[in-house]
Amino acid sequence: MKTVDLFAGCGGMSLGFMQAGFDVVAAVDNWRPAINTYQQNFIHPIYDLDLAQISAAVSLIKSYAPELVIGGPPCQDFSSAGKRDESLGRADLTLDFAKIILAIQPAWVIMENVERARLSKIHQQACAMLHDGGYSLAQIVLDASLCGVPQLRKRTFVIGHRHGSIADFVNVLQQQLAKQPLTVRDYFGDSLGTNYYYRHPRTYARRAIFSVDEPSPTIRGVNRPIPKTYQMHPNDAGDVALARPLTTKERSLIQTFPFDFKFVGTKSEQEQMIGNAVPVNLAFFLATNLRAYLNQPRIQQLSLLPSFF
Repeated sequence: MKTVDLFAGCGGMSLGFMQAGFDVVAAVDNWRPAINTYQQNFIHPIYDLDLAQISAAVSLIKSYAPELVIGGPPCQDFSSAGKRDESLGRADLTLDFAKIILAIQPAWVIMENVERARLSKIHQQACAMLHDGGYSLAQIVLDASLCGVPQLRKRTFVIGHRHGSIADFVNVLQQQLAKQPLTVRDYFGDSLGTNYYYRHPRTYARRAIFSVDEPSPTIRGVNRPIPKTYQMHPNDAGDVALARPLTTKERSLIQTFPFDFKFVGTKSEQEQMIGNAVPVNLAFFLATNLRAYLNQPRIQQLSLLPSFF
């Protein structure tokens, strides 16, 4: 299935879908450091374009005639790590994403965002636009730690199809979830050489020392050393003297990027693009199950129905 990735970042969604057998033919982003990294790792083109320029975006994407468009509009206005203020303007790109989809009319669309985005008015408005435009929608919150990623990271996915109901796809995904979260040790074995690590908290009311025998907390775009004045939190998993911060490479591996994936830019730029990315294995989980779902006879028959069904 020909696929275009919008708001592609450094390529977590693209890589996961490609590993599942989808033909990603192009990508779009508007942050040069992430684009530079994407270009180091993929053969197909990525375009530097502000997707708020809807007519230009539609013209570009239409030229690839995609059957599937995937994308994660910026989440800062929805995220618990951000200001949680939809009026700041960045959330409007979610509406722009929906407008682009309605203008291009791919058979399938997948929109990704943070867990709490589903509660926002703009997210709900975008879903209503897609529904009114003829898309049957399925929405699910996936915990990456149950999808092959050693990280507690919950993300909302909206899957849309133009040719019939896909409400049962949520059940398919739920049935394929792991029974237990994947821990850091499950994924790395003992290769990290430590049992505890430091993850800088948003506030010191939260713990900062984690064990490799649990899933990592959400990888964010900030990675700092342990402050010399750090005071132990009662919920810390171990003594701060036994912990160390994770390296940039280790954080990318927790996001399930391959070891040979090339990140370029300053350290802070690399940390930010890693924190912003969709974990590769989470995208692979979704894509693999979508591909299996597409191969069911019922879906093959639905695809032959006229677009107004």
